[in-house]
Amino acid sequence: MEAPIQPDETLDSLLDKDLKIIQKRRGYRYSIDAILLAHFCRLRRGDKVIDLGTGNAIIPILLAARGEAAQIVGVEIQGDCLDMAYRSLALNKMQERIRLIQGDVRDLPGDLMKASFDVAISNPPYRPVQSGRVNPYPQKALARHEILGSLKDMAQAASFLLRPRGRFHVIYPASRTADMLLALRESGLEPKRIRIVYANAKEDARLIMAQAVKGGRTEMQVLKPLFVYDTDGCYTREMQKIYGLFQGSSEVTALRHENESN
Repeated sequence: MEAPIQPDETLDSLLDKDLKIIQKRRGYRYSIDAILLAHFCRLRRGDKVIDLGTGNAIIPILLAARGEAAQIVGVEIQGDCLDMAYRSLALNKMQERIRLIQGDVRDLPGDLMKASFDVAISNPPYRPVQSGRVNPYPQKALARHEILGSLKDMAQAASFLLRPRGRFHVIYPASRTADMLLALRESGLEPKRIRIVYANAKEDARLIMAQAVKGGRTEMQVLKPLFVYDTDGCYTREMQKIYGLFQGSSEVTALRHENESN
């Protein structure tokens, strides 16, 4: 199915040569965070999944390509992001597998019922509104700064939507690990697995990924660290496997530097 591409948009391959995604040239563009989080997310056959703050639906598309989920729902407040997401679903023939809803996670649409999902996932804004320069492009500003939603908002929404023992997956800056763990526990989501992400072995941690369980017991598994690049600046063997998983082959398609730095 053809989907029109606007002059201010690009049509990009999404790891797998058969997957495509429409993005703004200067607005929101997916980053490596989404790839890592989609890989970290544990799914069981028949799971019902919701992505809170789905943006251009990058995570639902990646999860749908894996084939385990029975249904995936993406919630996004920005209409222009959803417009691109709908067209990307059409390009990938995923309209029947992914449902998109325009809405605010702080005031969930009425048809999203309590305790109706097995898995929730979110790549939330990282920065408080008062920290750093707010990007002049609204899509980027809302994706980066907690203007229309924070991790706490995402965690509270996930807790409402998840069934007992449901799993919430999130990625956040390593420098805000304490904030992340506190927000999860205060929302009734007990952290059970965490993994710290490093650019390479010489630098401090960049990101942390967590899986929390609704009503889980207080015991947490700290996984071995994930290094994105080796000492030569190439993807590590594990990163190649992560990309290969989504490609269905061992061949790696590198993300452009602009996507990783935006």
